[in-house]
Amino acid sequence: MNKVIGNVNEVLHRIKVKLYPNYLSGASGVYIAKTHNEAVLSVEDVCAAAKNRGGFTGSYDDLVKDVKVFFEEAAYQLTDGFAVNTGWFSLHPKVGGTFSKTGKSLDTKKHKVDFSFRPMDRLWELADNIEVEIEGVANTSGFIDSILDVRSGELNRILSPGGALVITGSKIKLAGDHPDVGIWFYQDIPNTQPVKVTENLSENSSIKLIAAIPALQQGSLWRLQIVTQFTNGSLLLKTPRIIEFPTELTIV
Repeated sequence: MNKVIGNVNEVLHRIKVKLYPNYLSGASGVYIAKTHNEAVLSVEDVCAAAKNRGGFTGSYDDLVKDVKVFFEEAAYQLTDGFAVNTGWFSLHPKVGGTFSKTGKSLDTKKHKVDFSFRPMDRLWELADNIEVEIEGVANTSGFIDSILDVRSGELNRILSPGGALVITGSKIKLAGDHPDVGIWFYQDIPNTQPVKVTENLSENSSIKLIAAIPALQQGSLWRLQIVTQFTNGSLLLKTPRIIEFPTELTIV
């Protein structure tokens, strides 16, 4: 939000975005904006900020524990059909799909249980005072949007060896017979060997990859990159291109 100090309007919140081609039919404008974040904050990160910046005077460990207990209970109530209103946003359970008759039978594939997020007035008021910084046009030859560690549910932060990772993005499909094609982990340390993901590629599409996480050393930091000859349809690039995720991932 903006805070007026004397005669100076100080910007306290800023969001960085990159521009992507607008492929929506019937929509005006050449580009659309997507947020560009360096990392996703965890409960621990937000609690640390509340302690260091926000003026929280209690115990950091107790705060982390209490916040996690709250979200665990909120999730329990959501799965019993209750909506949860935090004052800043609300969460609502819902059932998707359509029904052709009024019987009690449910197709679990067609009628999938989902959850919706709704910002409340307090959050909208903050949104009205956010400065948006455009960082230019994104590299549309392919990009990684997020990396999910399935075992922990964490986004863009950690990986659990032996579990699965879900990579979402654009034009990330693994295609081509070049030996470098694949998902790779590497470290910013001289003379360390990169590690290629070779097992259990259960989904391979232009927008999503699901694969097994290799046995990497606990506590080590790795970067992830995709090497592919994929471009569009059945066309292949003569030489592979590299799509890199900008944030280091911690092995737990």
